Amino acid sequence: MCVKSIDKLEKVMQSELCNRCGSCVGLSRGKIVFDDKEGRYVPKLVDEIDDKVADRLWAACSGKEFNFPGYNQQFYANAPHFHEYTGSYQEISIGYAQDAEVRSNAASGGIISAVLLFLLQKKHINGVVTLRMSHEKPWLSEPFIATTREEILEAAQSKYTISSVNEILPEMEKFNGNLAYVGIPPQVQSIRKLQKINDPSVKNVKYIFGPFYGNTLYFSSIKSFLKSYGEKDYTQIKKLYFRYGEWPGNMRIEMQSGRIIELKKFHANYLIPFHVLQNSLYCTDFTNEFTDISGGDAWAPVYEERGKGFSMIISRTPQGQQIIDEMRSEGLLEANPITEEEAITMHSHGYDFKKRGGFIRIKFRKLTGKNIPDYGYQLSGFQMSRYLMEVVISAMFLILRSGLARWTVEQFSPKFIGGIFEKARDLWKKSTKAIKYNILK
Repeated sequence: MCVKSIDKLEKVMQSELCNRCGSCVGLSRGKIVFDDKEGRYVPKLVDEIDDKVADRLWAACSGKEFNFPGYNQQFYANAPHFHEYTGSYQEISIGYAQDAEVRSNAASGGIISAVLLFLLQKKHINGVVTLRMSHEKPWLSEPFIATTREEILEAAQSKYTISSVNEILPEMEKFNGNLAYVGIPPQVQSIRKLQKINDPSVKNVKYIFGPFYGNTLYFSSIKSFLKSYGEKDYTQIKKLYFRYGEWPGNMRIEMQSGRIIELKKFHANYLIPFHVLQNSLYCTDFTNEFTDISGGDAWAPVYEERGKGFSMIISRTPQGQQIIDEMRSEGLLEANPITEEEAITMHSHGYDFKKRGGFIRIKFRKLTGKNIPDYGYQLSGFQMSRYLMEVVISAMFLILRSGLARWTVEQFSPKFIGGIFEKARDLWKKSTKAIKYNILK
């Protein structure tokens, strides 16, 4: 018996494979909505969907499968470089936006913001699909189409709680002009799937950009953070920043009362194991491999000690490289090439978590009889010590996501817990530097 697309889609929506990209909501014509964005943030079927629409939604879903080799062949067949950790690329560099306002307003070096402003100024695009903090509910992010410098700057910086950019696919389809699209890997993958089938919702998308991706947190992370400071009503949030101030920045919440709560970024990372979205643990795309240009923090003491903000930049397509070259020649961008080995070493902990840990976690999930995502390839052959390490990590995530663990950590100072977490991060980074000897050949 043939299983209908809507039945298959519902199974993904109700499982840990759903990445909340928003495509099914955006394309459903109001028949699928996100339920409880301050809670579980799950897509919910609220009306019947005909088979044609259901097939379209199923084709757009990146939670159940995304064939990495196939999409690499389609979009990056002529790329001069490829590594299974970095994906296809033209060049990898370290740099920052020369515009001081853009750089200081960004999560790291302001690369993506600078690229978007450049394209808008040159009239290569008329708008940018991106995220900002909601004007109505400033504790939540919302997708929108930015058309001015001010709006692009408003969208700067990372948003670490669940977002669903692809909710606005209908607006993208109706937009009059060329669009740049900014998203995290699960969202980008859905856009690439829609481009493959020439779906009208993405006909205006001319460029795709995005940040590196570690994980996503439930909104419960914000509620828990506030509770640790004695604040119980998140609706009193006036402003929420995840990377405020000088790089690497601080998590900062401004309350309606005038109170300001601030904790440095590395300390705020303690929230991750308590509130992580399970799907992000199965996403194996760390550097946003299916963009034209992707960027992330340049994590190395030589850069971290200087402050101001430095980014690793990966140009992946010829048009992405052309943008980098033109901006360099016009003095808009500092971008100094580095080697593949340097790039992998700098982010060894990220590659370890996503590429090694991700595939091991998928294997563990399969052993429990649950559905797993199909990426068209697998990495294996890891040492037993890495499997044992993942047993510990997975057990930690399982235990710390419990209500008791969350309540317990709220009784301590976030600065104290964050300090412990930062030391653990430094140890992890040191322990994973050895992966370069196993993967650089």
